[in-house]
Amino acid sequence: MDLGLDGTVVLVTGGVRGVGAGISRTFLRAGATVVTCARNEGDRPVEADGRTAEFLPCDVRDPERVQDLVDRIVARHGRLDTLVNNAGGSPFALAADASPKFHTKIVELNLLAPLLVSQAANAVMQTQDTGGSIVNISSVSGSRPSPGTAAYGAAKAGIDSLGQSLAVEWAPKVRVNSVVVGLVDTEQSHLFYGDDEGVAAVGATVPLGRLSSPDDVGNCAAFLASPLAAYVSGSTLTVHGGGERPAYMAAARTKETK
Repeated sequence: MDLGLDGTVVLVTGGVRGVGAGISRTFLRAGATVVTCARNEGDRPVEADGRTAEFLPCDVRDPERVQDLVDRIVARHGRLDTLVNNAGGSPFALAADASPKFHTKIVELNLLAPLLVSQAANAVMQTQDTGGSIVNISSVSGSRPSPGTAAYGAAKAGIDSLGQSLAVEWAPKVRVNSVVVGLVDTEQSHLFYGDDEGVAAVGATVPLGRLSSPDDVGNCAAFLASPLAAYVSGSTLTVHGGGERPAYMAAARTKETK
């Protein structure tokens, strides 16, 4: 299906690995010019269908570097049609044990940085006849308990609220939406779930029977950025394979087998 993204210019923050690389590949396949950013370049270029994403280094927590990033994109390509705020994440740390500095950095990366990049992108998009689209990559951690990543979950709840507010403030030129992501199979999955058997076991807990792929997330981000979603703004699209089965169901099955 033609998403109508051919020839558009897309910025994907944190777009060089994992979910971000999947998002970048999706937009490349759709014919967009894709610019990725991260503090460090990935191990290999992000490519799809014989096309390669551009890379510009940037710490998205730094306002001056963010403005320079957007200025360089516009100077090189003349416009910015889509921003995907993907950069984020958090190591495991129990809330009682983590330092105030740790919590501050997690919230800064996952909430304040997307706001910084969105402000810079919006300033460009408001001047374009076709406006633009901002897609925030959020997480189910923002709407359910997130033990071990409490500050991350709180920041993701904030990004969903932020998106709704920006969708009102920046309309009608700029649409703002969130993709709320569940469990994803990336190159780092084994750090969390163990070997292939562990990854498969975790995937089996999802109603659709597997973890999502980065390309699954990319497909949803591309849809929200495309003209197909021209009347979608201030919304959240949940991509979690049906969610997580309630704990009581597993407990009941265990009781039945005893």
